[in-house]
Amino acid sequence: MAVKLFVGGLSFSTSTDRLREAFAACGNVESASVVTDRDTGRSRGFGFVEMATNEEAEQAISKLNGTSLDGRTIQVEKAKSPGAGGGGGGRGGFGGRGGGGRPGGGYGGGGGGGRPGGGSRW
Repeated sequence: MAVKLFVGGLSFSTSTDRLREAFAACGNVESASVVTDRDTGRSRGFGFVEMATNEEAEQAISKLNGTSLDGRTIQVEKAKSPGAGGGGGGRGGFGGRGGGGRPGGGYGGGGGGGRPGGGSRW
């Protein structure tokens, strides 16, 4: 089964073919892709490579992680599966209106009214 690797720190000039070529020295490359910005088409500085076997993936990590490719030091590690770690999006700690406000607040319900004895004058 193919093993997907994350490759970070890529030069903006590194092409998908160049990425494939660099990893081919470690074994059979099933696929390679440089991730690009959907609006500009420019490289986002990272990509993914799928190696045919776990052994080839491990060899690519040990041989290429921390090395220079097109003048940039790259990081190579096993890609995390979607939904694992990282999170992203969503609202941090305070998700909405946590029920605060004035005691007895709301429309028409007791609690205040600004008159002695509470309530309204109607």
